[in-house]
Amino acid sequence: MPDITATATPFVVMAKPLGPICNLNCGYCYYLGKTSLFPPGARFRMADDVLEAYVRSFIESSPGPTVHFVWHGGEPTLAGLDFYRRVIGLQERYLPLEWTCINSLQTNGVLLDDEWCAFLAEHRFHVGISIDGPERLHDACRVDNAGRPTHRQVTRALRLLQRRGINPDVLCTLTAVTAPHPVEVYRFFLDHGVSWLQFLPVVQRTPDGGVSDLSVTPEAMGAFLCTVFDEWIRHDVGRIVVQTFAECLSVWMGKPANLCIMAETCGRALAIEHDGSVYSCDHFVDPEHRIGDVQTQPLAALADAPEQIAFGLAKRNGLPGCCQECPVLFACNGGCPKDRFASAPNGREGLNYLCDGYRQFYEHIAPNMKKLADLARRREPVSAIMTELKLKEAADEEPWRTASRNDPCPCGSGRKYKRCCLPAYRPRP
Repeated sequence: MPDITATATPFVVMAKPLGPICNLNCGYCYYLGKTSLFPPGARFRMADDVLEAYVRSFIESSPGPTVHFVWHGGEPTLAGLDFYRRVIGLQERYLPLEWTCINSLQTNGVLLDDEWCAFLAEHRFHVGISIDGPERLHDACRVDNAGRPTHRQVTRALRLLQRRGINPDVLCTLTAVTAPHPVEVYRFFLDHGVSWLQFLPVVQRTPDGGVSDLSVTPEAMGAFLCTVFDEWIRHDVGRIVVQTFAECLSVWMGKPANLCIMAETCGRALAIEHDGSVYSCDHFVDPEHRIGDVQTQPLAALADAPEQIAFGLAKRNGLPGCCQECPVLFACNGGCPKDRFASAPNGREGLNYLCDGYRQFYEHIAPNMKKLADLARRREPVSAIMTELKLKEAADEEPWRTASRNDPCPCGSGRKYKRCCLPAYRPRP
């Protein structure tokens, strides 16, 4: 191997073999417009020499012994199976003895058939698939380039993957369409055997500096996450992993967040376009944040370049004063820089647009997160919290369940139960 020193701090790269080209036209996509960065008539496909340079450089830049490749888009399956066969061959060529590669593929699932799924299973790909919940919610935004719905194709792909022993990570966006239906969305995924779930809030800017009608509001996002958390903590701990909840547990245990939006700083998640251009982040693919080219500069050098370090530190250093004083800063850390365009109470810019929703969520989960962290530290099953909560709820509900109509209301109002809270009482399911 060439004498190139690996970076001391691991980093990831979102590789886009076809750039922004996609077979869907999702109403909230932030990446389709990136075609404007390239000259007219550009060939949006990673050439073989660029692919080889990327695979070789990323392996050489990694501290090892595991190297994690992430294939993203656009839609990465449009590159075809032969492209990924070349990927596997190049990884085998450049990988040192006793090192291993992990490949992750983030896909809309439309092109996945049994041949694709067999290949992915054979080479142990991690697969992420995008589904926005039940059919009517998914198809409201996730349509193909002819405007046709895609839900049936995507759920078919999910079943094919599961039959091949692949339990894909599911990404569900939170938009103005999906956010009002937290229980329905969450239970849809449970019914489809999903074991790992990520909710991604959509914040889509408009030319006038506002946000689009499809964007989730802070309040709707906060309410969605709180409601799903309450479902999960009572019924599904240990059964399904919700990425945000898992990251929160890590933070409540005093560990650093793995999820970049929750980390104190960023800058360790680069993006490489089909032409070999390397950018600071998948959400900052623009001329200002182009940091180099994989064919002329080692990825390790780009990851540790002064401008990239400054980009990552700006997340922490640019926080407004109200964030510095916030009781949930340790979990939030200001959120993703791409969404920090709102004004703080003192008028200073740089507050996350979703701030109110994040604060609502982190404050809501704090008591139970502390209990989960305590269980984990004692090396007890974190799922034990479900029994604890069930017993507490039963004890709390006992006065309401056993009170007679003419008894004093358990709420302490002094009125009879029948004239106070009885009409609104609903036993827990």
